[in-house]
Amino acid sequence: MSVCCGVEWFLALGCLRWAWKRCTYIGGDDSASWPTATAEEFESVPHLCRIILAVYEEDLHKPKFPPLGGYRLNPDYVVKRVTYQQTLGQAPPHLIYLDHTRREIVLAIRGLNLKKESDYKLLLNNRLGMQMFDGGYVHHGLLKSAVWLLNQESENLKRLWVENGSCYKMVFVGHSLGSGVAALMTVIVVNHRDMLGGIRREMVRCFALAPARCMSLNLAVKYADVIYSVVLQDDFLPRTPTPLEDIFTSIFCLPCLIFLVCLRDTFVPEGRKLRDPRRLYAPGRIYHIVERKFCRCGRYPPEVRTAIPVDGRFEHIVLSSHATADHAIIWIHREAEKALNLLKEKDPESIMMAPKVQKFDRLQSIEKEHKDALERAVSLNIPHAVKTTDENEPRESIDEEESTADKLDAEHQSGDTISKPGKTNWNFLVDRLLERTESGKLITREADSC
Repeated sequence: MSVCCGVEWFLALGCLRWAWKRCTYIGGDDSASWPTATAEEFESVPHLCRIILAVYEEDLHKPKFPPLGGYRLNPDYVVKRVTYQQTLGQAPPHLIYLDHTRREIVLAIRGLNLKKESDYKLLLNNRLGMQMFDGGYVHHGLLKSAVWLLNQESENLKRLWVENGSCYKMVFVGHSLGSGVAALMTVIVVNHRDMLGGIRREMVRCFALAPARCMSLNLAVKYADVIYSVVLQDDFLPRTPTPLEDIFTSIFCLPCLIFLVCLRDTFVPEGRKLRDPRRLYAPGRIYHIVERKFCRCGRYPPEVRTAIPVDGRFEHIVLSSHATADHAIIWIHREAEKALNLLKEKDPESIMMAPKVQKFDRLQSIEKEHKDALERAVSLNIPHAVKTTDENEPRESIDEEESTADKLDAEHQSGDTISKPGKTNWNFLVDRLLERTESGKLITREADSC
């Protein structure tokens, strides 16, 4: 009897310990050891939030969402707006914004619309490990949507970039569902920059706001130099390893799902999570906006922390009443603007003055951090993780480019394409990346057998 009582007390204490750790865990704990971001690198986030909000507007001249601070959208800079009727359910609504002030060509994609069946179909078009791509795994439905968007808009983006000169950046930005589409578009474009006029890699950027888990860990780290994710405090989506299709089919009982996922992941070792190549993660470098503290009510002045995490990459579910509210784009916009103003107050020279040596040092530290993250992924034996160098970066030879052009012309002439005649068929280019992935798997298997 005493032995049974001892076991019961042991189990009870274990459960209490788990409950205490889970209930006292806050979103800020994920980034507690990260350094603070600079005003210069975070400066564009509130403005890009404003552009995403414009996708939700019916009349840009009479916006429902009042502009915050100095972030006003110029309706005359909007080149194209696309609605649900025009996307035919293949992608979320989006717009192209030619910002002459900031010298940016922005393609902004809205988040999930709970009233649209097409958005759910997009999320449901996936299974764990269904789609391997570029040496890793990605969400199948989001990849198809990214390819469709490139087939529709790549010619417009190329024309705008060629007409306005090489000093303009190409920025893909999305919220929630749109963040996954934007991130995968960026991966494709970075691998085929010649199809957008030969734009340099450093001129391509992606900002994933409240990002969906859309790519495996090796890809999330590999593209951390061009993809930036922005997470507000306790947002549930970047932390929930449950597939998107399961999350949004349970959207009306989301707190129950989050609790069950939290309970399940408690018993999954960290090493097992890292070794699963199919497990999807939030993409790129992470910017975490922290504004609440443990056992304290209300919001505090937000601070922005940044890193390229490998192990412990937003793996802990936060049992918080703000887990869904922090996912809203309007809250991300407000808190990002507050955080940026605080960063400017701490370092006014970063925005107002000419560049100094410190900015160059910061750029070097970011590059070193990316290299260290890649080496960390390799040291943890994460599947398909490789060190990327300039030599390893995908580049096509002149002969390959000519053969590609010939194949594309042949496809256009045969009519085997969903795009208009004369346009680049991004389906074909993605197939080439898929072929590269399959050949890489074959080489890996042969090496293992040796």
